[in-house]
Amino acid sequence: MSSPASPTSPLAAPEVPRVLPMLGYLLIPVLGASLVPNPDYWLYGLKVLAITGLVWFLRSRLPELKLSFSWPAVLVGVLVAVLWEILPRYVPDLERLYQLALHFTTGRELPALKPPDAWTPLTVFRDNLGLAYGFVAIRVLGRSLLVPLVEEVFYRSFVYRYVINPRFESISLATRHVTAWLATSALFGLAHPDQWLAGFVCGLAYQWLVIRSGRLGDSILAHAITNGLLSAWVIYEGTWNFS
Repeated sequence: MSSPASPTSPLAAPEVPRVLPMLGYLLIPVLGASLVPNPDYWLYGLKVLAITGLVWFLRSRLPELKLSFSWPAVLVGVLVAVLWEILPRYVPDLERLYQLALHFTTGRELPALKPPDAWTPLTVFRDNLGLAYGFVAIRVLGRSLLVPLVEEVFYRSFVYRYVINPRFESISLATRHVTAWLATSALFGLAHPDQWLAGFVCGLAYQWLVIRSGRLGDSILAHAITNGLLSAWVIYEGTWNFS
């Protein structure tokens, strides 16, 4: 069992167990990119192990982190996966929208579209396919199991309730608050600039699940289904685009 932090310690603040895993997930790639060879592979694996351990250590301070099952969560997870795949075909990402805005307001030449950065483990590690498939497995497990836990605790539990009241622990997960709902979903969309509109709609749908049921487990399940389906799709297509 994890040891509770001293009541006088800054680490005892209720924000810490909800923000720290998300912060670590974002910062580890930035801080370690120059220190680890092939950071998209080795560093991702280290990140998954480190953040999994951190979530496990903090689990006793996250009473909302409980898994649950509902058919609406399954349906939302599937529909969001379809939306995530289809919308980018018709909606430009945020960088492209900025370029279009400059083009129409200043006449600046519109740059050519850049293909997404390829994540190609079977090519990078073609001499060791066992290692290559190991990285694929870590990527899928990290994306489908760890990311839903970290992001749902941060966005749907912490940010949503904090917007309503900084003393967020006093706010029920079932509380309906339109401003917090829109703000949290917009933040989630901005955190996915290549998929900003899908991210916004996704945030609305996941938060609806939490409000509807009063529990975080439904949105965790939906998020896991979405990411699992998207992972299976990019592997099937061979695009390896795990955005």
